[in-house]
Amino acid sequence: KSNIERYGGMIPETWFDRPLSVAGRIIIEENGQIKDQLVNVDRDLMIIPNLAIHMSRSSNESKQLNPQKDLLPLCGGNLTKDGFEEMIAKESGVEKEDILSYDLFLYNRMRGTTLGINEEFVAAPKLDDLECAYSSIEGMLNAKLSKDYVTVCAVFDNEEVGSGTKQGAGSTFFPEVLKRISYLCGKNEEEYYMAVADSFMLSADNAHAVHPNYQDKTDPTNRPYINEGIVLKYNASQKYTTDANSAALVKYLCKKEKIKCQVFFNRSDMLGGSTLGNILTGQVSIKAADIGLPQLSMHSTYETAGCKDLDDMITLMGSFYELGKEVQI
Repeated sequence: KSNIERYGGMIPETWFDRPLSVAGRIIIEENGQIKDQLVNVDRDLMIIPNLAIHMSRSSNESKQLNPQKDLLPLCGGNLTKDGFEEMIAKESGVEKEDILSYDLFLYNRMRGTTLGINEEFVAAPKLDDLECAYSSIEGMLNAKLSKDYVTVCAVFDNEEVGSGTKQGAGSTFFPEVLKRISYLCGKNEEEYYMAVADSFMLSADNAHAVHPNYQDKTDPTNRPYINEGIVLKYNASQKYTTDANSAALVKYLCKKEKIKCQVFFNRSDMLGGSTLGNILTGQVSIKAADIGLPQLSMHSTYETAGCKDLDDMITLMGSFYELGKEVQI
């Protein structure tokens, strides 16, 4: 067995009985230098086996999983720490003695697929939030960008555990990068703040679609469905950045591109998640809206979303990056 530690708001039972492996980075010593190297054990390596029903008659009832006991993956017979590091070294093409440390993570090996009568759904690991990261980058690459302003696509780490790391949205990294860009463009500090005040941000993170088996978990009047359009997210407690002005811009772009737009509110008696939007606006005072793609099984190790929605988000992001000074909010 290998020891693990749980990360973020995972759904533990979705990790059982499926092929897993590890990926991340190793830190090595090379010619007197300390270097990072990415590593991916690109084969089925581990599994977390369920306890047979004969030994746990209550397993189909509600039960608490102990991550220190129930979630330990089976990797190999008599595996030691040295044996594991030797395997990582072999997979990385380095000597075990050169590995100083590593950050490694379990991941689901199941391949993504399309499904549904008309192949209208996509199911894969990590749709939340690689869908929005991918569509943001694709949208910017496809857009015809103006030379009169700077477009930024920012993708952050550690959102699921509070964003408080040096590379997270709660750090000073984002405003420092913006200031450096501004100063390299010949702007002074006052002109930087003027540019921020004249800017707009889309905080993109997937949203909960109506679950057909649990329709009562969704707000009775604001009900996003898969393949029915981009989701605008609102929250009276300000967990999302959307307000009337910023929502108007998103709706304008959707109308312009003939994309459907939906609205998401949590049920008033249920707490929901949050996004990077408010964390970033706490660092940089910028107009913003929270949007997302509707999906099911959020935080499962294998999630479900809509094929059409992804295409729509790429189109929306491209239109947003091309917007420039066309509309003032």
